[in-house]
Amino acid sequence: MKKLMTTVLAATLIHTSIQAQIIYIDDSGKGQQKETQDNHFKQEDIPAYELQPMKAGDVQLKAGLFSERYELNRRYLMFLEAPKLLQNFYAEAGLNKEYMVGKDRRIDDYYWGWESLSGQLRGHFLGHYLSACAYVYAQTGDVALKQKADFIVSELARCQQINGGEWVGSIPEKYMYLMAEGQPMWSPQYTLHKTLMGLYDMYAVGGNEQALTILDKFADWFHRWTQEMIDNGKPEAIMNGETSGMLEIWANMYELAKTSPQLNQQKYLDLMERYGNPWVFTQLMKGEDALSSDHCNASVPWSHGAARCYEVTGNKYWLDVTKAFWRCAIHEREQYCTGGQNAGEHWIPKGKLALFAGENNQEHCTVYNLMRTAAYLYKWTGDVEYADYIERNLYNGILAQQHPQTGMVAYFLPMASGYKKGGEKGWGDPTMDFYCCHGSLVQAQNRYLQYIYFEDQQGLTVAQYIPSTLSWQYGGIKVNMEQDFEGNQWTKNWDANRFKILMKVSCEQPTTFELRLRLPWWLDQKAKVTIDGKPISVNQLHGYLTISREWKQNEIVVEFADRLWTEPLPGAPGMVAFMEGPIVLAAVDGEVQLKGDASRPASFLQREMDQQYRTVRWTQSHYRTVGQQKKVRLKPLYEIADEAYTIYFPISK
Repeated sequence: MKKLMTTVLAATLIHTSIQAQIIYIDDSGKGQQKETQDNHFKQEDIPAYELQPMKAGDVQLKAGLFSERYELNRRYLMFLEAPKLLQNFYAEAGLNKEYMVGKDRRIDDYYWGWESLSGQLRGHFLGHYLSACAYVYAQTGDVALKQKADFIVSELARCQQINGGEWVGSIPEKYMYLMAEGQPMWSPQYTLHKTLMGLYDMYAVGGNEQALTILDKFADWFHRWTQEMIDNGKPEAIMNGETSGMLEIWANMYELAKTSPQLNQQKYLDLMERYGNPWVFTQLMKGEDALSSDHCNASVPWSHGAARCYEVTGNKYWLDVTKAFWRCAIHEREQYCTGGQNAGEHWIPKGKLALFAGENNQEHCTVYNLMRTAAYLYKWTGDVEYADYIERNLYNGILAQQHPQTGMVAYFLPMASGYKKGGEKGWGDPTMDFYCCHGSLVQAQNRYLQYIYFEDQQGLTVAQYIPSTLSWQYGGIKVNMEQDFEGNQWTKNWDANRFKILMKVSCEQPTTFELRLRLPWWLDQKAKVTIDGKPISVNQLHGYLTISREWKQNEIVVEFADRLWTEPLPGAPGMVAFMEGPIVLAAVDGEVQLKGDASRPASFLQREMDQQYRTVRWTQSHYRTVGQQKKVRLKPLYEIADEAYTIYFPISK
């Protein structure tokens, strides 16, 4: 018998005192340079995480809803053409002089929208694309996609050489200087960060060594520019241009520099310090509301930067900042039933959620990025709160804002009745839009593989119930997870329950470890669990069920009661949304008045059943109203495509 003994997940570093040049931004937005030996970047003990996600490639999706959406996204990545993705980098390097649309040129020779050659955010999408390709390759071994991404990296190296050996931006360097002079520029640091991020992921996840070389040379430019801003008395410029993602990338590179002799550790420490003291952190640490009415997606990446600073320095200040951000963003303000908290790209002020329910709610980027914040906190704490948050937003954000047939993105997700997905922008076009949310789309649709299984020193945690296969690196252990509603042959139950899960554990030799199963937030009855047909006692409603035993070849069946329930709209008495488990139900109709007791949703809705000859045998989560003046059909929000819809319904007794 083998006892599970996983490797300690983090090392401990000796405390060091680093003399650093730090810029503190005060209330006026002006910066002050201070010399200090006692700062937030001082090395402390690197944290040993409570949980660690599985490596990309250890988890494979099985047939079902998530694999279908994943495949839509993978096909789109293959559809896009590398030369057109590179068009703005070529133009900046002077490599192509044929950027004229006329009699001899066609409009489809280029990509448009935010990628247009005249746009100030041009080139941002390529970084998202590289990140997405890196993960898909690591997860599936898709060689063709890897070749496209590798070609792009090699072309970026060519552009960098032509540009003088450092600059590899898709926009001119002067944009950064114009921004520093106070000229209204559209988020140049946001645009450049995406290229940095894509190069990092191509190296760290996609295994492309050239990407690291390019990134390191590009960082020299930022190191020199930030020093210029400090020397010229304009340190506040470093925080302009939607710069929040920069802190995370420099923390990533600082971590690499610790073990890579070819990288200059001090350079990346300098960059972390110069980007690491925004006023939002000061406000958060004072317990103030730093977010209401602020640009939502410009602020969320600050939490990623703080999180990575904690992981690479061990300094508890960054842990406190990340938790303070979560408290201000999630705990201290209301959320829609989908998980969203913003309107028109800005945080909704506390207590005003109902007033802002309209056409342009829940920007897709914010869903993806807040889930990333939750993933950091879940890894550190193992608290089910964060896994519950991820589950709600997976179904009602990541899936709901991807077109179920085309795979395109809905920039916004309206909360008011009678609107269509995408809000005023509609669904994204494959080659004519390339919104910021277009970029987060291609990343979001492969990241959910990282949210399913986690390991620690005691064993394995199942955090999300998504049909998948895990090949655990320790001891030749495999876990195969299926769901009843996917039409598998292990059940003949005609009334299929999508929340009934079968897990098969297979070990090469008997192995003792803990299997921890998340008991979701939405349950109103205790889960039913059996191992090899024998019932297991479940003593709590929510949290974790931990099973510690010797495993060899075992079958676990977990059944969560199929709960239909209502969630009120905060600040709007009598307005409720219908939910099945974590899934928001929507009606393809305008606002409809319903009569009855909102605490008894089963008195309003009746399940629809229909045998089908395809992957899904039954119509899941489809309902119709009963006993109402008007018949209304409801189905999962993630199935809504091009129709106007309603989420919240007025109910009177």
